[in-house]
Amino acid sequence: MQNYIHIKFQPVTKEQQEILVAQLSELGFEGFEEGFNYISGYIPEDKYDETAIYNLVAESGTVISKEVIAPRNWNAEWEQNFQPVIIGDFCGIRAHFHEPLQNVQHEIIITPKMSFGTGHHATTHLMIESMQQLSFPGKNVLDFGTGTGVLAILAERLGAASVTAIDNDEWSINNAAENIALNNCSNIALSQADSLQMPVTFDIILANINKHVLIANMAGIKQHLILGGVLVMSGLLIGDKPDIEKSAGNNGLSVVDCKTRGDWMCLLFKK
Repeated sequence: MQNYIHIKFQPVTKEQQEILVAQLSELGFEGFEEGFNYISGYIPEDKYDETAIYNLVAESGTVISKEVIAPRNWNAEWEQNFQPVIIGDFCGIRAHFHEPLQNVQHEIIITPKMSFGTGHHATTHLMIESMQQLSFPGKNVLDFGTGTGVLAILAERLGAASVTAIDNDEWSINNAAENIALNNCSNIALSQADSLQMPVTFDIILANINKHVLIANMAGIKQHLILGGVLVMSGLLIGDKPDIEKSAGNNGLSVVDCKTRGDWMCLLFKK
């Protein structure tokens, strides 16, 4: 096991915390701790890029502290601090060691790892809110960038006839497989992939990734969405809206709804 680098940004606002989580995730950071006016991130020492970090400091106007952390069981520590996520009376996400949730229509149980998509991040929350508005019974669904598998699991719970879940990260695939089994799902096909190259089309595509990946795959998304199909897209900052809408429009996708939470947004398109 190798050392980790711990970087702490302070002071930061709540909005800056959310932006930094997205930026640090793209740089390879694997775990985060958010406090009253700070955010900490952890990354394996061999993946640490000091120049990139100082560029973030310049952008955010914060200061940082840095320390080297000896190897430890990061997932065990992260699990200890994992709290259930409740999204109205619609959906609740809890760890397997929590008590059953009360007064929610759909309870999802996960083995919390550091994969993206536990429900704590604003974009996962927005995706689930948007899914509440859609009709899933009998539909074929794609979860592009499945992370923990939470959205795929919810799609099956909502009556989808079949769910295809893909991710380019082996860690996420393994965690999603655990969670799919834990929730006794039977209609989810899980595979590792970083692009859309399948001989099938879908009624609903769920894509909670980031702006660059979404724009790079917009043509593939269009190709795999049936006429009249619905695309729910997040992992996006509000400032990403013009570029995403332009890319989607160029591919015959029209925006029909937009939800926001802090600096983050979720867009719903129809083909």
